[in-house]
Amino acid sequence: MTHPYARELGDFLRARRSRLRPADVGLEPGGRRKVTGLRREELALLAGLSTDYYQRMEQGREVRPSDDVLDAIAAALGLDDDERRHLFTLARAARRPVPVRVDRGPERVPDGTRRLLRVMDTPAVVLGRHLDLLDWNPMAEALLGDPAGLPVDRLNMLLLMFDDDRTGGRTCSDWERQALDYIGMMRAAVATDPAHPRATAIVGELSIRSAEFRRLWARHDVRVQVSGRKTFRVPEVGDIVLDWDSYPLPGSPGPVMLVWTAQPGSSGADRLRLLASLHATRVAPPNRLVDE
Repeated sequence: MTHPYARELGDFLRARRSRLRPADVGLEPGGRRKVTGLRREELALLAGLSTDYYQRMEQGREVRPSDDVLDAIAAALGLDDDERRHLFTLARAARRPVPVRVDRGPERVPDGTRRLLRVMDTPAVVLGRHLDLLDWNPMAEALLGDPAGLPVDRLNMLLLMFDDDRTGGRTCSDWERQALDYIGMMRAAVATDPAHPRATAIVGELSIRSAEFRRLWARHDVRVQVSGRKTFRVPEVGDIVLDWDSYPLPGSPGPVMLVWTAQPGSSGADRLRLLASLHATRVAPPNRLVDE
């Protein structure tokens, strides 16, 4: 049986190789090419490896690259820091026998984190390793909608992102960038346990029903800790521009807290306060959960 980490490593290497063009690494393109990116032999040459050895890595066969070999491959592929860490995580795990037992117990939010959520005056949620929504505060409910009415197994940011009934047919201008952020976080989680049943269920479902997900998942982008800026379209108050950051919580891997904040004195801050005031007097907030 192919080692799950070796298979994931091979897929990652192929995706990264396909992005490079000969001109990107100082090579002449030559005649007609059957592949869109670099050939295996070209990448192997850049990394100082034999083509056979590199090919076996991409095929997920029994290969245990040293850290020096990984450094050479990372340099040849031009990996960034997150991608390099991802490469080393997969390769080092592939060197070890597949563990007989893996801790796959339910994820829990520490009591202190739950208390912190309740006193924060800005939207915040806690996501599990596979982007399951574990907890949220009233401000997040005001901004995103009340998730309490959904089945527990559907409380997942990736499943919600690719739910056409909730995303307005992908009309949000930064929908794809946000989807890639979540997919990149899921990729990082898969690297810690490729055979985890929750990851398998989510990726399997989305791969079957969404061509867009298949296309973005095949990019093998990885995000470890992400931040950015997003415009929320909230009918009650208008567009709200917020910065967002992720903060890892204790555990290996552990949940992360996503926090949205507004620039002090900005229209976003004013609209966020107005939304909070409206939410405080509302009996049943709309069930949005993702941007429309």
